[in-house]
Amino acid sequence: MIYTLTLNPAVDYHVHLHQFMPGATNRSSYELIYWGGKGINVSTILQALEVPSVALGFVAGFTGEALENALKARGLCTDFIHLTEGMTRINVKLKADRESEINAAGPRISEYALTQLFAQLAGLKAGDILVLAGSVPSSLPRSLYGDIMKVLDPQVLVVVDAEGDALRSALVFNPFLIKPNLAELEGFLGHTCSDMSQIVAGARHLQSLGARNVLISLGGDGAVLVNEVGDMLSSPAPSGTVLDTVGSGDSMVAGFLAAWVQNCSYEDALKHGIVCGSTTAFTTELGDREWLEMYEKLKK
Repeated sequence: MIYTLTLNPAVDYHVHLHQFMPGATNRSSYELIYWGGKGINVSTILQALEVPSVALGFVAGFTGEALENALKARGLCTDFIHLTEGMTRINVKLKADRESEINAAGPRISEYALTQLFAQLAGLKAGDILVLAGSVPSSLPRSLYGDIMKVLDPQVLVVVDAEGDALRSALVFNPFLIKPNLAELEGFLGHTCSDMSQIVAGARHLQSLGARNVLISLGGDGAVLVNEVGDMLSSPAPSGTVLDTVGSGDSMVAGFLAAWVQNCSYEDALKHGIVCGSTTAFTTELGDREWLEMYEKLKK
């Protein structure tokens, strides 16, 4: 079974305006609500790919209840821990001539709730896959991803899509897959990567720190994978009009895993991940079944 962990889910409230004027009353053209969080996005795409998963994490208050009910209505399997204080955050995205965002901090996660999470994760067994996605809330230790991996069954395959201290804490415990984008890779390395050789060298450096497989998303240029046997695989992205890149990286993770669990082929997983990420970028929703047609073209 694939499990996804979203420590700080969100209700993303997108407000579309012709123009945003600070300090004045602004009236929207229309609004959209997205039920989000990186791990939740991965589970959403896996469901579209008909691959079962369980979404884990923390929810609180009326917003947490709304998020949980919305995901269940879509058919997602969830097993959230319910916090007794605070509420699941609402992130406001102002879409006008320029885009602005107000991202809330989210509820405080108590020591008791964290103990519940660790008890939950103790039930994972050999062969299960756990996706640790997104940042660690300020009420939790920066080393949390590493702390989680420390107590897991060593045969659980862990995917980490995070940056900074969250990623560093996990590398020590040899995650099966990490997926930085180019900016995150450069941030981790402390320098820019101007060509493919430097990108691959950066990926191999992350392997030297503990990662088994390193998947680096390159936006419109596709992605590169340096796998655990030392192979470097790359593939371009399919062509299309980019409408919204939010969730593209999460879609890539989901697509990669959906293909890998079928046949353990890194080449297929890479291409499938790129197609799923691209499909999401070409739509205003998380990707749809158009991924299949693009995948067949990319394989040729």
